[in-house]
Amino acid sequence: MTATHDSPTAAGSGDSATKAFRASRSTGPEVSQERVSEVVTELLAGIHATIRSKKVSYDEFQAAKKYLIDVGEGGEWPLILDVFVEHVVEDVAAEDQEGTKGSILGPYHLPDQVRLDTPATLPRRPDEKGTELLFAGHVRDTEGNPVPGAELDIWHADDEGYYSGFAPHLPDGNLRGVVVADEQGKFDIHTIEPSAYQIPTDGPTGSLIEAAGWHPWRPAHLHLMVRAPGYRTITTQLYFRGGEWLDSDVASATKPELILDPVDSGDGKHAVTYDFTLEPA
Repeated sequence: MTATHDSPTAAGSGDSATKAFRASRSTGPEVSQERVSEVVTELLAGIHATIRSKKVSYDEFQAAKKYLIDVGEGGEWPLILDVFVEHVVEDVAAEDQEGTKGSILGPYHLPDQVRLDTPATLPRRPDEKGTELLFAGHVRDTEGNPVPGAELDIWHADDEGYYSGFAPHLPDGNLRGVVVADEQGKFDIHTIEPSAYQIPTDGPTGSLIEAAGWHPWRPAHLHLMVRAPGYRTITTQLYFRGGEWLDSDVASATKPELILDPVDSGDGKHAVTYDFTLEPA
């Protein structure tokens, strides 16, 4: 991703992600005092054990305190939690789930996008760059029956690795939509192949990555939430075989079951098929 005057900043992306998160979760779940105590006590015990085992010094402790303050002031909590923590929460959730494999939601989902009946073309700029992609498949239940009218909430980066709603030069809703499958659960979505991208690195998250000697890249992927009344919503990401960073995703969110195999359908266009299985709620 090449930096330009229109490039999204970490602070800007964090602010957008925070607003989207708050808008989608006006109230939190009821949690007992016992559960709060249980989880927080073990979390603190893990921190204490790390301090002891790694002999963390006072200078390092003060640096960590400053870093956490910087993350909050920079509005990067959605970014750092989604990149470094969410994949483990998703792994735990998946332990008792059936159906299609899930993956992290990430910070770039925006609700209330345009609804489109299949076959659908995601909104795009007239001069949208990138390889044309036909993404098709079926939504079925765990017994193999079609799920008519299933919704596929889909969003992804553009050919330069930018997301609409988080990059000031992109129109709202670009490469985003909620596609409604037909009576047989079939969907056809015309879009473009996204690019790999690096997470914003001009803020404290980037400072941490640089200090640790890590890389900030995510492999190219499609985000999806697949839902229907009476079924558990699938939140997942689909990747592209042969793409860069598949084996070293900074967010640790890739899974073998989620890798697509696009084929050349002529005129430089690609096509790929992927089916989703929804389990009862």
